[in-house]
Amino acid sequence: MKTYTIGFTQKNAQKFFTLIKHNHIARIVDVRLNNVSQLAGFAKRDDLKYFLAELCDTDYVHVKDLAPTKDILDAYKKKVITWEAYEDKFLNLISQRNIERTIDKSLLDNGCLLCSEHKPHNCHRRLVVEYLNQQWDTDIEVVHLL
Repeated sequence: MKTYTIGFTQKNAQKFFTLIKHNHIARIVDVRLNNVSQLAGFAKRDDLKYFLAELCDTDYVHVKDLAPTKDILDAYKKKVITWEAYEDKFLNLISQRNIERTIDKSLLDNGCLLCSEHKPHNCHRRLVVEYLNQQWDTDIEVVHLL
């Protein structure tokens, strides 16, 4: 199974949608806590859903169970906790949510996890695919689109 990840920041719409189209992404799996922020520009939920369908023939789904809680995210953004503490808290959260049982594997098959961070290194989308790769009996080939 091949799964992609992408962040929309530091990309203009042309680069973002070209990456999606050229990789033949079947669906965007939005893992953001807030997908309607005015700061999201072209990646705002309703606009993104429209552009993906029209430009890329790609589906869109928002899966809040793959997003951090506001408390965890705010603590990291405000530098109250380190990235390592964020990782621990987030991995514990998705374990408690039993995402390995509640997320259908087909959702990630040729799907692309979307968040805002440009690179996956300090982003929970990377943690999600690594966690699922450990929990599922399927080998997930992960491609981070930059």
